[in-house]
Amino acid sequence: MTKPSVVVLDYGSGNIRSAERALERAGAEVTVTADFDTALNADGLFVPGVGAYEACMTGLKAVRGDRIIGRRLAGGRPVLGVCVGMQILFDRGVEHGVVTEGCGEWPGTVERLDAPIIPHMGWNTLEVPEGTKLFAGLDAGTRFYFVHSYAVRKWELTDTGRMRAPLVTWATHGEPFVAAVENGPLSATQFHPEKSGDAGAHVLRNWLGQLR
Repeated sequence: MTKPSVVVLDYGSGNIRSAERALERAGAEVTVTADFDTALNADGLFVPGVGAYEACMTGLKAVRGDRIIGRRLAGGRPVLGVCVGMQILFDRGVEHGVVTEGCGEWPGTVERLDAPIIPHMGWNTLEVPEGTKLFAGLDAGTRFYFVHSYAVRKWELTDTGRMRAPLVTWATHGEPFVAAVENGPLSATQFHPEKSGDAGAHVLRNWLGQLR
């Protein structure tokens, strides 16, 4: 069977090599690139992200990553955002009083978590919705690895009844926050599947299975 092709979008935001290796182990043919056409035409696009929201958006726009994401989704082509690569899919991020416009694929604001210990660093369980594809086959209580200080604390997209509502997974660190979203071809995780051992590998295999 031919391996699905996945581009890890290289726009200057870290965890590129660990993502590449994890996707290869999960069964993908991986290319790390910022080339517009290659990223547009791959079976799947993996959008990483580490660091400040504003810096990630600046890097993303420099390689036209926002346009790549938008065009892929318009054509039903799968995209997976991870950590800040998830956060930039929302309307905006607020860090140290600076408001940065995101890709706007989902309404919502990325804000600093209200928690006694920041950053949130380590393993955490999830509250997974019924019907999930990303977490299918995993036991309740499975833990995933997080490293972040900011998150979406409120899900703002309401079900209009005219379309299937996104599946939202939650975690808690001081307060509940959005840990993953599944929305047709667009999926995202606040945790790092590439750093989450067997559980993360399982999630990546589930995602790759949707590319075929």
